[in-house]
Amino acid sequence: MLLRSFSKRCFCTAINPRPWLFVGLGNPGDKYKGTRHNVGFELIDAFAASQGIPMESIFFKATFGKGLVNGVPVFLAKPQTYMNLSGESSGPLAAYYKLPLNRVLVFHDDMDLPCGVLRLHAKGNHGRHNGLKSVIYNFRGNREFPRLRIGIGKPPGQMDPKAFLLQKFNATAQERIDAALQEGVDALKHILSKDYASIRSYTLRGSYPFS
Repeated sequence: MLLRSFSKRCFCTAINPRPWLFVGLGNPGDKYKGTRHNVGFELIDAFAASQGIPMESIFFKATFGKGLVNGVPVFLAKPQTYMNLSGESSGPLAAYYKLPLNRVLVFHDDMDLPCGVLRLHAKGNHGRHNGLKSVIYNFRGNREFPRLRIGIGKPPGQMDPKAFLLQKFNATAQERIDAALQEGVDALKHILSKDYASIRSYTLRGSYPFS
């Protein structure tokens, strides 16, 4: 299945392409590693590994890395503030690099999407996601930044959503997440290679027919 739509307008900045900031949301520490709430961190790690970008420094309360991908500067951040205060890192980072918010792409888990489904949006509300609430608050209420939603599915039965978020995936769900992360990496590389000026909403499904 292909992407439903994508803007063909791009920046003509071959000499000095404008940077991107990719922010993955999650909770720091081994206790939370591999949990549903940390898939934003996992996508940052997968992308960094694919591009050979070390994530070894701490900058503005985030584990941080930077590199060039297809000639485009990219900054990678995993806020270490815990999920509910993610904006305390992402807000200052965007301000420090003087980035317009359409160049800040936030990755986060989403219980409203089936496990392994990815959706990219140019802007939107927080959808009851506390990490996004914090990011929006620290962007002074501005919601016009792209976000990549990573589906983790809904909690079964009457299970407490908070407990569900902090659980690890079973084997079947982990296979879906692993495939989704690879698809996310491929999509991010494509976005950077084309240096898109704007992102429209679409569902990712493994192929990119736009030019």
